[in-house]
Amino acid sequence: MLGLMQDWPLTCTRLIDHAARNHGAVEIVSRSVEGPIHRTTYRELHERARQLAKRLQRQGIRLGDRLATLAWNTWRHVEVWYGAMGLGAIYHTVNPRLFPEQIAWIMNHAEDRLLFVDLTFLPIVEKIWPRLQTIEQVIVLCDAVHLPPTTLPRVVPYEDWLAEADADFAWVEVEENTAAGMCYTSGTTGDPKGVVYSHRSNVLHALCASVPDMLGLRSRDRVMPVVPLFHANGWSLALSAPLAGSALVLPGPKMDGQSIWHLLDSERVTLTAAVPTVWLMLLQHLQSTGAGLPWLERVVIGGSACPRAITRAFEEDYDVRVMHAWGMTEMSPIGTVCAPKAGKATLTGEARLDLQAKQGIAPFGVELKITDDAGTELPWDGRTFGRLKVRGPAIARAYFKAETDEVLDPEGFFDTGDVAHIDPDGYMQITDRSKDVIKSGGEWISSIDLENLAVGHPDVAEAAVIGVPHPKWDERPLLIVVPRSDTQPRAEDILAYMQGKIASWWMPDDVVFLDEIPHTATGKIRKSALREMFRAHVLPDRRPPGARDEPPR
Repeated sequence: MLGLMQDWPLTCTRLIDHAARNHGAVEIVSRSVEGPIHRTTYRELHERARQLAKRLQRQGIRLGDRLATLAWNTWRHVEVWYGAMGLGAIYHTVNPRLFPEQIAWIMNHAEDRLLFVDLTFLPIVEKIWPRLQTIEQVIVLCDAVHLPPTTLPRVVPYEDWLAEADADFAWVEVEENTAAGMCYTSGTTGDPKGVVYSHRSNVLHALCASVPDMLGLRSRDRVMPVVPLFHANGWSLALSAPLAGSALVLPGPKMDGQSIWHLLDSERVTLTAAVPTVWLMLLQHLQSTGAGLPWLERVVIGGSACPRAITRAFEEDYDVRVMHAWGMTEMSPIGTVCAPKAGKATLTGEARLDLQAKQGIAPFGVELKITDDAGTELPWDGRTFGRLKVRGPAIARAYFKAETDEVLDPEGFFDTGDVAHIDPDGYMQITDRSKDVIKSGGEWISSIDLENLAVGHPDVAEAAVIGVPHPKWDERPLLIVVPRSDTQPRAEDILAYMQGKIASWWMPDDVVFLDEIPHTATGKIRKSALREMFRAHVLPDRRPPGARDEPPR
């Protein structure tokens, strides 16, 4: 016997339909690439997205065609998202921070037909144009007045191109498992891999991400996704905000601390989201100017582990709640958010910071487990490290055009590549990437824990830890530090600061200083480059750890 409930497909157009109908006057504010602030509403965006879908149809775009974007977070970029999905085409956000060769490879692999590009990134497209095999036309996200001279053929300004159609268009009806969007991994090992989101997975993820103990979006919120739409599906905020009826504030190309603060303040943003490096720049601006954050209530921090010093500054200096989050492109992307459960909401001081250092709890729709290398499931005791695996309806089961579909274990779990432990209350904490964990004397040392501790030193701007070969212990930790400007910290001072805060056998064997640490296109530390840089590094001839200091057996 079946239930007697109505049914309709979970398609992304229903999100923007809902926003236009129930929250039509709610603002979408953007800092444009051209400079001025642009204001529109969900009702107007809904109309222009239908206009865009009709224009795409006129151009011969059909169900399943891929449309690439090289663009910042602006209203035009969001229009392209919803217009493409409304036709049954697929938005494909391409990361402009990748190497040009990777960008060309990704577009060719995806077989993108059209490219929507911001003015900022025209030089990249001009450079790679001879390599692009499937792009039929380049549409520059501007009006005719701002279109610069270019060597590219078949270029048209977006506003002129869009004006060739009206908004009299009914969304194409598609089955809910139809592909809606694409995003490629950053490709730190091998070629980038294509993740394909469905309408159903996008809608379910937006619902799961919006519940109170996750992002908790409300219609009275003003949400600023500083995280780019090209980074892991934009953390789903361009989907979750219309679902909740939250205003969207889009920062465009300016990511410096002053520009971010200006929008947070002038637009009275209540929730914002980005990687730790962005918040470090904001905090430095606040500290140097004495400015405050009177409107901001919650800040979502993900992409890499959040240093304790950032959490402390937001919470104690500016009364802003930090929401430590974790996920990945393959997860749409949110997997956990650190929210205090009953009994933990009253935690204060260091106990609260200890909790917020964890990546958090999973929402409905995400199942977690940890296993050893043989696949045996490990206990949730808050101590046992293992390979973190995930399962759910918004998690990838395969990669686009992959030679094999074997990315899941026999129980249907996806191996994230992270090493983590989970406590009895369900709080998960990443201890490392499986390829970055330091294996010393048969035991594991978390490079992330050491990095987070090191950046607590007042003279350390950024830190990275890698394992370097050791004749007895296999590997030992090397701490790599970028000093804060106008400081000259010494290795012994940093080690003294770390002493006693970790097990003695975790202490780095050496500290080296760099002006800059290499990063991936998504802002993560390129550990592979550091390992290559220091593969011949000779550790100082220190006393080997004594019996008391040896890794426990």
